[in-house]
Amino acid sequence: MNYKVLLPPNIEFGIGKRELLTEKILDFGNKILLVTGESSYIDTGNWELLERSLKANQIVFELIRVRQEPTPEIIDEAVRAFSDYDPDVIIAIGGGSVLDAGKAISALLPLNAPIINYLEGVGDGRTHPGEKVPFFALPTTSGTGSEATKNAVISSVGENGFKRSLRHDNFIPDLALIDPELTLHCPHNLSAWSGMDAFTQLLESYLSTSANPLTDAIALSGLEMINKFLERVVNDGTDLEARSGMAYGAFCSGITLANAGLGIVHGFASSIGGRVDIPHGLICASLMGVSNEITLNKLLKENPDNPAVLKYAAVGKIFHGSSDRDDMFYAEFLVNKIYDLTLKFRLPKLREFGFEPDMIHGVLKNTSNKNNPVKLTESEMREILVKTV
Repeated sequence: MNYKVLLPPNIEFGIGKRELLTEKILDFGNKILLVTGESSYIDTGNWELLERSLKANQIVFELIRVRQEPTPEIIDEAVRAFSDYDPDVIIAIGGGSVLDAGKAISALLPLNAPIINYLEGVGDGRTHPGEKVPFFALPTTSGTGSEATKNAVISSVGENGFKRSLRHDNFIPDLALIDPELTLHCPHNLSAWSGMDAFTQLLESYLSTSANPLTDAIALSGLEMINKFLERVVNDGTDLEARSGMAYGAFCSGITLANAGLGIVHGFASSIGGRVDIPHGLICASLMGVSNEITLNKLLKENPDNPAVLKYAAVGKIFHGSSDRDDMFYAEFLVNKIYDLTLKFRLPKLREFGFEPDMIHGVLKNTSNKNNPVKLTESEMREILVKTV
C-alpha cells in the first residue's frame, strides 16, 4: 500500500459533450490551434457544426491535419509553422495518433526546440520543464486512452526506427471531452483494432507488477465494459450504447497504463512499430493471445501462487459470466477468449504489413517486459513473435 496515482484533471464524459467545446475554449481565450486526422473528423457533420460555432463566437483557429502516427518531423514542422501564432489552447480531435500529436505540439511550442531532444531513450537526455500550451483532447476512437495519459508516443519507422514517449506529469490534457457520438464514424476494422488495444492495456496494467488497488479497481471496471461491448461495437458501429461503453473502457485504460505501466505486448508493439508501419492496435491484437498464453503457462509452472494467476482468473470470471468453477478454468478461459476474439475479428497477419521473420532478432534486442507479471526469456519472447508473424 505504497503508491502514487496521477489522475486527469478535468473530464466531461457523455453523449453530446462535444457541444461544450466552444464554451471551454473561451475560458482560455479566443485563439486556438486545432489538430485533426486526415479526414475522419473533417468529413463529418460534426466539423461543420464546430466551425460554425467557432466563427459565431469569434474564435480564431488554424488547422493541422495529422495523416499518420506522429513522427519527430511532423511535430517539428508544426512547431516551426506556428511558433509565432501563440494559441491560447491546442485542441486535438481524432484517434490516438492525433491526440499524441496535439499533446506533443502543445509541449514543444513554448520551447520551440526539436522534439528529439526530449524523447525517452533517443534524445540527448534533456528533461522537459513541463511548460506547455493548454491542451484539450476529444477522442474519436476507443483505444489508446491518450486523453488520460501524460505521454505522447512519437515514431520513426525504419531499420533504426523507434517508438518513444515525450513524457511529463503536466502533459495530461487540461480537459478531455469524451463524447461517444464522435466514435460513430470509426470504421469496422479500426473499431476492432483499437478496442483490442484498450483490452490489452487494461489487462496488462491489471497484471502489472506496478499495479495498485486503485488501478486494479479501474482496470476491472474497464474490462467489464470490454466484455459487454467490444464484440457489439465491432458488429454494429451505430450501437451508441456499445460505443459509450468502449469509450469508457478506453478512458479507464489510459488511467491505468499511466499509473501501473504495461507488459510484454506493448513492449513488442513499441519495437515492431519502430521497424514497420503497422497500426498499433493491430500489433497489440495480434500478439495478445500468444503473449498471455506463454505468460500464464510460465506462472503456473514456476509460481502457481503468484497473485497474477488469481488476477487472470478474476478477469476470466468477468468474461465467462460465472464464478462457480476453479481458478484454473477461468484463467485458461480468458486466454481462449482472447484467441476467439482475434479469430472473430479476422485480423490480418503482421507479415501482410511487411513484418518479416528476419526482423525478429532486432525486435527482441529492443523489447522490454519490465512490468510483465513474470520475466520472459529471450527464447519465450522469440516464440511469441514466431507464432505471430
